[in-house]
Amino acid sequence: MAKINLYSDKQVSATSVSNIFIDEYMSDANGEFVKIYLYLLRQLNSSDAKFSISEIADKFEHTEKDIKRALNYWERMQLLHLEYDGDENLTGIQLLDAQSKGPVAPVAATTAVVEVPKAASTVSDTPKKKSYSPDELKKFREQESVEELLFIAEQYLGRTLTVSDLNAIIYWFDELKFSPELIEYLIEYCVSKGHSSIRYIEKVALAWAENNCRTVEEAKLMNGQFNQSYHTVMKAMGITGRNLASSETAYIDKWKNDYGFSIQLIQTACEKTIQAIHEPSFEYADRILSNWKSNGVSTLEDVAKADSAHQKRQKAATTVSRTANKNKFNNFDQRSYDYDQLEKMLLTTSVH
Repeated sequence: MAKINLYSDKQVSATSVSNIFIDEYMSDANGEFVKIYLYLLRQLNSSDAKFSISEIADKFEHTEKDIKRALNYWERMQLLHLEYDGDENLTGIQLLDAQSKGPVAPVAATTAVVEVPKAASTVSDTPKKKSYSPDELKKFREQESVEELLFIAEQYLGRTLTVSDLNAIIYWFDELKFSPELIEYLIEYCVSKGHSSIRYIEKVALAWAENNCRTVEEAKLMNGQFNQSYHTVMKAMGITGRNLASSETAYIDKWKNDYGFSIQLIQTACEKTIQAIHEPSFEYADRILSNWKSNGVSTLEDVAKADSAHQKRQKAATTVSRTANKNKFNNFDQRSYDYDQLEKMLLTTSVH
């Protein structure tokens, strides 16, 4: 196995770990991947920073595929750059400065957002989920690519796979026709967003299937659109200086996936939230969108009609209220007084 050159884009004199890495990257990563990254940092202090994949695998008692998987993960996180020769042999690893993820940057007005075409199929056309027998699961696991995929899934999820987990993953592979690479990215993506529930991951898988995502590249494109949705909501809510919490992105995913609302409609609901209570509230926006869903509001035109009808009802209610108050005043029993008699009474009282 050829030696690999390891170098950094800055001068390194001590083994140090960036606070940005600890704060923003470490918690989302698989523990074994973190070990490999820290080992690379340590190796930079070696007098001869050359090593091989097999040497790292031996040190951590992993397979070479495990090491390559970790390196590929950190390259996707843009913390390192892998270099290859003409025969696709890994020849170099460049460690890059950790950059803060921060809020999702706004897309310039001139940037074109490529839409993923909606699939002709609907949820009802999606292959029905089945329960695989122990023999069927065993047969699938005899395939090297599937067994490796299940091992990777356990590493990302941080637990031994249950029968329910196995059925879900095999369903994505067998019925949805996802490749092992796409399933690996699916799990990695969801876990990086703070969601390790197999039910949540399956919702994302079904959304990808319904949008004809069959490659990692197509899934990344679709994820980019969702990230743009997050930014649109943040802007409408006036949220700056922080990332969205997982509970907040879950609301957005529900509005898009479960309710089927366009980002324009979601943006309108968020703007109405700020107009109403003058502060960002996903719970308040959710009540607006849930109400629209119940009343069949699905376009901006529907919103305009609903607003107009609401204003008319308010105006009518105000008119009725004013009329009722006026009538109430006029309906008092009018009393007639004998003012001469009242004057005599007052004079008599004053005398006494």
